[in-house]
Amino acid sequence: MSISRENITEIGALTEREEDDDSAEGNEEDDDDEEESKESGGEEEETQEEEKQENESHQQATSKEYTAVGNFTAQQAGDLTFKKGEILLIIEKKPDGWWMAKNAKGNKGLVPKTYLEPYHKEEGQESSEEGSEEDVDVGDEIADELEVTQRTGSRWSTVRKALSEQINTVDALTTMGAIPTGFRPSTLFQLLEEGNQFRASYFLQPELTPSQLAFRDLMWDAKTGTIRARPSHVSLILTLWSCKMIPLPGMSIQVLSRHVRLCLFDGNKVLSNIHTVRATWQPKKPRTWTFSPQVTGILPCLLDGDCFLRSNSLSPDLGILFELGISYIRNSTGERGELSCGWVFLKLFDASGIPIPAKTYELFLNGGTPYEKGVEVDNSVSRRAHGSVFHQMMMMRRQPQLLVKLRSLNRRSRNILSLLPEILIGSMCCIHLLIFYRQILGDVLLKGRMSMQSADFISNPVLATFPTLLEQPDVMDALRSSWAEKENTLKRSEKRDGEFLKAVFLLVYHDCVVPLLHSTLLPPFRWAEEETESARWKVIADFLKQNQENKGALQALLSPDGVHAPFDISEQTYDFLGEIRKKAV
Repeated sequence: MSISRENITEIGALTEREEDDDSAEGNEEDDDDEEESKESGGEEEETQEEEKQENESHQQATSKEYTAVGNFTAQQAGDLTFKKGEILLIIEKKPDGWWMAKNAKGNKGLVPKTYLEPYHKEEGQESSEEGSEEDVDVGDEIADELEVTQRTGSRWSTVRKALSEQINTVDALTTMGAIPTGFRPSTLFQLLEEGNQFRASYFLQPELTPSQLAFRDLMWDAKTGTIRARPSHVSLILTLWSCKMIPLPGMSIQVLSRHVRLCLFDGNKVLSNIHTVRATWQPKKPRTWTFSPQVTGILPCLLDGDCFLRSNSLSPDLGILFELGISYIRNSTGERGELSCGWVFLKLFDASGIPIPAKTYELFLNGGTPYEKGVEVDNSVSRRAHGSVFHQMMMMRRQPQLLVKLRSLNRRSRNILSLLPEILIGSMCCIHLLIFYRQILGDVLLKGRMSMQSADFISNPVLATFPTLLEQPDVMDALRSSWAEKENTLKRSEKRDGEFLKAVFLLVYHDCVVPLLHSTLLPPFRWAEEETESARWKVIADFLKQNQENKGALQALLSPDGVHAPFDISEQTYDFLGEIRKKAV
């Protein structure tokens, strides 16, 4: 496992990085020799300072011994290579998370603190623990006050602990040959597990102004009688085409899901929700992932490769971070986990600040995590191929890659996206439902409130429950299906009446979503569990069939055979200040 001083590598620098790697190899026989030469070069540069540092080391009260919890290979001069279980003496703890260390041979260099844990001796173990925790806390506080350096990002620090805890599992799988050497625990999955702040339901809620007296991104347009359209700095649509040459895991793990997670990223932190698109694959071509398959009926939103993106970030480094991942279960232990099969960063603006053109991009994947550099997904197919130009071209074709198409917006698409929150990523197939929700928000919070200073709870099941649908895509698909069926029965004049459409949508929502969310027959949603997903689909399909036959859910609700979970009235009320407080946490 290797970590470099840069958080992320731009796609445009791929060729330059390859040329640098080729020139650095020189007459070396393999990559191991190259790493050893880098390490020795770093040691020669520090020989003049070693004597001074050794004289001062006994005066540093912060010097402590730490144990390596994983293998680390130096990627550049000044880094220190170490093995798992090796004991290192920490000479200096820097606030950027890279510490100066010395090994048993006397070699010195920078090491990542996320690979270290305090070395507990038999005596004074508790005091060592307390001291180490205090040092880490102090280092984090200092880092918060300083500017973000190349090695760290404000968002990544929240998941490093979770990632380091999985190092042992990943090392074991790599040693067994169960996964390629470039696979890592999924970074974006860990961010999703940290809390609600990276989910679509979080960004869907309105945001208050600094004065807390009005909504910043939700305004009423008296002329049109609906919410005001708000353009954003970035507004685009992309299509995930396919993933090619993705390495296969070994037989010791069972793959439950193949998917791509994407988010807006500026090189330091995540700037949007993390959106997930599930991939499909054919047994004859297991190394190729595809999206938006041809299915009968409505395409499930989880498989929809057409995504919209909106952002108001003015960062010149703004781009899209793609992480290919698999959900797996180990056959021997039953342990579940999420692995990253590679990542790539597509910068949305060039050096002059001009948006990149709308076209199809062939993006070569990087191994490791977004804050590692120079890691390949599969070492057996190296980008630094030797031989003829033809041989190098053939090797490049075998590299894991992601095909993405950026689409230009027409006037209609731009107007539709302008009704959404300023920061959001989602599926195009659900965009009309999201707009209905935002319009109902405007009606309730801006148009229908007797006093704008009132903070009372609002009785509205749609506002209270709709955000949960974003975490239950199968119920969202049930709503899409019911609305499409109802919409087909409407006249053209009715479809042009916005108020009438909202009223019909509310009826469909109450007939479809509310009974499903409180049904005792519907198992709780669990990601990548085939049995649970199949059971939920059966319950939903049976319910929709009954609704179609009975022209509504009333008969099913009154039937003695229908059992629904009890609920409190607070579950049907919308507390917008409570949602704002959640966003402030």
